[in-house]
Amino acid sequence: MTVGEKQAGPDNPPQVLDGPFSTRQLLRIDEALRLADQNTGLVFSVFVGGLDEPIREHAERLHRQLAEPDKSVLIAVSPNQRQLEIVTGRYARKRIPDTYAKLAALSMVAAFGGGDLAGGIINGLDQLASHAGKG
Repeated sequence: MTVGEKQAGPDNPPQVLDGPFSTRQLLRIDEALRLADQNTGLVFSVFVGGLDEPIREHAERLHRQLAEPDKSVLIAVSPNQRQLEIVTGRYARKRIPDTYAKLAALSMVAAFGGGDLAGGIINGLDQLASHAGKG
């Protein structure tokens, strides 16, 4: 998903220039993000696009740029590179240990392999939020 260069705001809404998702899929992902945030008190984000090498370090840099990195969870997916990283902040990691993040990642990869990028992301968000529980 490529988002326009300008900062989004009331006079300049974000634009998806060339993305892998339909409008319906984007709405479903947005709803899954909202529910995960609401149900856990954590902040979930999804990045879909190219990741620079080393992949993990790029995902961690993206995570550090979030508004509340300590309580944030970032799912970074690069379909063309066949890469997936889940980055949890210091507080979020206490609620979603690496073993649970790896289980969610395995489930997501299975969906991606079946050609369901949006469904994999949505299921991964649901699994991560379920493991985190109420905040």
